[in-house]
Amino acid sequence: MEQGNTAFLLICAALVLLMTPGLAFFYGGLVKAKSVISMMMLSFGAMGLIGVLWVLYGYAIAFPGSEGLIFPWSIDSSALGLSSLVEVPEGAAYPPLAFVAFQATFAIITVALVSGAIADRAKFGSWMIFATIWATVVYFPVASWVFNFGLADDGSFAYGGWITYGMQEWFGVGAIDFAGGTAVHINAGAAALALALVLGKRVGFQKGVSVPHNPPFVLLGAGLLWFGWFGFNAGSELAADGTAALAFVNTIAAPAAALLAWLVVEKIKDGKPTSVGAASGAVAGLVAITPACASLQPIWAILLGLLAGAVCALAIELKFKLGFDDSLDVVGIHLVGGLLGTLYLGFFANGTGLFVGGDATQLLVQAIAAFSVLIYSFVLAYVIGFAIEKTVGFRVKNEDEIAGIDTVVHGEEGYVLADRQA
Repeated sequence: MEQGNTAFLLICAALVLLMTPGLAFFYGGLVKAKSVISMMMLSFGAMGLIGVLWVLYGYAIAFPGSEGLIFPWSIDSSALGLSSLVEVPEGAAYPPLAFVAFQATFAIITVALVSGAIADRAKFGSWMIFATIWATVVYFPVASWVFNFGLADDGSFAYGGWITYGMQEWFGVGAIDFAGGTAVHINAGAAALALALVLGKRVGFQKGVSVPHNPPFVLLGAGLLWFGWFGFNAGSELAADGTAALAFVNTIAAPAAALLAWLVVEKIKDGKPTSVGAASGAVAGLVAITPACASLQPIWAILLGLLAGAVCALAIELKFKLGFDDSLDVVGIHLVGGLLGTLYLGFFANGTGLFVGGDATQLLVQAIAAFSVLIYSFVLAYVIGFAIEKTVGFRVKNEDEIAGIDTVVHGEEGYVLADRQA
């Protein structure tokens, strides 16, 4: 066992786990002051719930070995509860449980991302029911499509999920998704769109009505997300090597460029660059570079960041034009940014992209991967959300939404003045 790689993987897992509290601050600052506790609890609820489900059976579904590469239900029962993963195989670079921990943090943040689309109007209990079912039938299988892989005894690549290994067999090249553009961002963005449609618009929904109540929270959250994203991207190499270093540099370059591009679009469109725009631009760049961070030269990462910042800054306006209430722009940032980063590889991926020595095959497989995950996640999330809404109810009453749902759902207030308490 290589202690250096083990330490690297465990540190990266801790960094990715920090992203979920960072997301809670990012989302919490964007909602009304009377909904901040509710919004942040959706992320913390995901931490508790998915952390337990991952240990009980999530890992067993997501990593079933060479079986069930499309619908991974032929799971190895010995992996349930991780009972078979305590022993370290001879010659392993890191303990199996280190990889389990790393992937657990991906599952947690992906589920938490979805919650931004239903801010200010969702019941906490219904959200937890949705998160349980969606993680089980959507995230865990999709993670297997993308991240499940195995090595032969000689160390060569032996098998993987259909998005990587399967399409390599069919087309001669597999889809590239180094850290989760499909499994995390497109997956969460598609589910967010489905839930936004199921729950409907907030009371009085229109452009300019809802404003972030705490931009410093938004900036703090974006900073924590960016910090944790180094573990997300570089850690996906599973080794402290040159590829991890490339992913690290690209995780600086792309979001930095996206931040600048978003601010330029804001200045041209609205006359003023905002702090929330800077935070959102950085996150858009981080989303876009996630699948591509190990497959681009840094100069192409900067170009991707510029495109992501500009495109996502414009994409967040779609909800007003198309009439769906994606409260915190999960669709405009994560779905659009994830699609952009995934498809961009078809043009600029090292050696296989259309413009850098390859042909259109890489673009084809990237598109198949992206839209397969999008459709699968959207359809199942809509069905799950609709069923919950029609049975136990997913949305709070209009009067509770108007008053602010923190006290109604959690019996707490985000901001309690001392003289009021007295």
